[in-house]
Amino acid sequence: MKRSKKVTIGIIIFFVIIATVIGGRTAMGVYFKKKFGKRPPPGVVVEVVSQKKFNKTIESYCTALSSKTKSFKIKKSELLEPIKFKSVKTGEIIAKLPTKTITAPFSGIVGTRGISSSILGTDSIIVTLDDSKKVLCDLQIPEVFASILKKDLKVKAKFLAYKNKLYSGNVISHASRVDAQTRSILARAQINNDDLEILPGSLLDIEVLYNEKDALSVADTSIIFEDEKKFVYKILNNNTIKKTEVETGIRKAGNLEIIDGLSVNDRIVKEGLARLADGMVVRPLKQ
Repeated sequence: MKRSKKVTIGIIIFFVIIATVIGGRTAMGVYFKKKFGKRPPPGVVVEVVSQKKFNKTIESYCTALSSKTKSFKIKKSELLEPIKFKSVKTGEIIAKLPTKTITAPFSGIVGTRGISSSILGTDSIIVTLDDSKKVLCDLQIPEVFASILKKDLKVKAKFLAYKNKLYSGNVISHASRVDAQTRSILARAQINNDDLEILPGSLLDIEVLYNEKDALSVADTSIIFEDEKKFVYKILNNNTIKKTEVETGIRKAGNLEIIDGLSVNDRIVKEGLARLADGMVVRPLKQ
């Protein structure tokens, strides 16, 4: 075979290989474009804007006190029968003595005070009667809250023994002056204790609620922070999202008060913000 013919064949084979490679790459591009070119819109969790209750709080603590309490010093040698430590009603017998019968002046629980016998004498005991259906708390409220402190403010209490339970109550009175040493105002709250779970002497964590109001609310996970501004993705009727600036207020239990920027029943993106951009189409998901 002549040299020129070999060169010609080599050139033809080279171009055939190039054409095959180009054709293959083009076919693969068309295939992947068909398969992945039209990806479905990203799925997002949606929240409908609604109204919820918001409030500010003052945090404090206190020692629980019985709403009514009375003590009786009794000589054990004079008891005609053993004392029954139980719940009693008004007028029921607490202790029988040779000279008198001690009756309950109010309904409550009969118990004993933990005082050493060396103080009272070995023959004496202190019997207590406590009405703890409602317990009292004395709170020290910082003077900066003087303008909002008033009777009937709502109170929420937590007792460590029942840490997942909240007890409700209200402020029943407060002092008319500021303590010059502590710079605080003494306030008394009354806590409902119908199940008698809070024992007198217990330490309670207290929240005093003020500035209560109904306001528009969104989950705090829906907020986008950019410098000093805050935004949400509002979902329009065609499932297109619009980046909308909002003004927020109080934060409570994972929710934020919306002061401006949204209306009741607006739909916003609650979760799935990472891959979104203004103007995108999204696929709302049920939570």
